[in-house]
Amino acid sequence: MTPWIQAGNFLIKLPFLSESSSPEETFALGKQLAPLLDKGSIVALQGPLGAGKTCFAKGIACGLGIEEELTSPTYTIVSEYEAFIPAKNVPETKEKVPFFHIDAYRLRGNEDFTAIGGEDIIFGDGISVIEWSDRISDFIPTGALRVDFEIKKDGKRIIHIFRVENN
Repeated sequence: MTPWIQAGNFLIKLPFLSESSSPEETFALGKQLAPLLDKGSIVALQGPLGAGKTCFAKGIACGLGIEEELTSPTYTIVSEYEAFIPAKNVPETKEKVPFFHIDAYRLRGNEDFTAIGGEDIIFGDGISVIEWSDRISDFIPTGALRVDFEIKKDGKRIIHIFRVENN
């Protein structure tokens, strides 16, 4: 699999490492990632509480044309929105696709995810962004994008984006 991915008019080499000094920078990085996503894309977010996972997911949503405010879906587990991606045959037009914002924090494991129909959601034609994806690791396929967040002592965030291999 190629380590390069197209992002609008430029290429990003994976793995990609960035430092964020603010929620605005984290949001902007998520927004920059959005053009890389297509039907069936899975973005697995991992990191400690308060690391910027929801802020990053909001950036992705904005980049996909979602105008509704994403909220942390902790209590609902899955929130669905309408996203827009370039149509395959007519790139200047947009195609609607479902966008699933999933928060696996309250799930006790893979069995809980199966019980809520999670497999049907993430392996469908939508785009899935999963916070606390390590709690449902069996469902994160090879080739999915994984984004790891680390909080440094100075409060800055290290954001590491790469493709999942051999899951």
